[in-house]
Amino acid sequence: MSIRVQTENAVTTIAFDRADKKNAITAAMYAALVDALAAAADDPAVRCVVVHGSDQVFTAGNDVQDFLMNPPHGEDSPVSRFLRGIATFGKPLLAAVNGPAVGVGTTMLLHCDLVYAGESARFSTPFAQLGLCPEAASSLLLPSVAGYQRAAQALLLGEPFGPQQAREMGFVNAVLPDGETIPHTLAQAGKLARLPASSLRVTKRLMKQGQQEAIARQMSAEGAEFGVMLRSPEAREAFAAFLGKRKPDFAQFS
Repeated sequence: MSIRVQTENAVTTIAFDRADKKNAITAAMYAALVDALAAAADDPAVRCVVVHGSDQVFTAGNDVQDFLMNPPHGEDSPVSRFLRGIATFGKPLLAAVNGPAVGVGTTMLLHCDLVYAGESARFSTPFAQLGLCPEAASSLLLPSVAGYQRAAQALLLGEPFGPQQAREMGFVNAVLPDGETIPHTLAQAGKLARLPASSLRVTKRLMKQGQQEAIARQMSAEGAEFGVMLRSPEAREAFAAFLGKRKPDFAQFS
């Protein structure tokens, strides 16, 4: 399945474990992520959740071949259910990021409460480069967190940026040596797990409730545009170029 789930001392860890593919996410992995989040939400013994990859890579984003074979269709697709699940998760949600965090690997972090990045972390949102548009309500959340110009640079150019820039943008709490990222995040989760669970849930709900309806609307709008753009000639050229290991040619499109 390539998703490892473990619960210990009231903390559930959800780990990407597909090193041979740089933790690229398949539809089956999205379904497993949905199940893991739902189980953690329903289990009163779980106080918080940590999402991480390895010391070398968080996730390369969607597995392109699997994505093209199993494109998302509507709000019942595994990726759509995962995005809704992570956006509405009621308990503290932490992430530890080392190495590449591509596409959804970056946008999912906007829904986490605490994010810690290793010195090797590289974030990117190359949706426009693939002839697509942002997802996970990142077109709403990233401008809100980072400011419009910084968000535009990330979402329009899609170029990778490092952990210090991510911290300056406001969605990374601290930058650590790679070997310390996951242990530090688990230690922070342990601190949270020892606090009153109800206080954490209510505090998180109060902080997020002003944006929840807007996030849901933005996800729906992004999803509708994404579905149309996925079938566009520009996207076909982008994915063909990616699989063919060549530069795309968008000059033919107006």
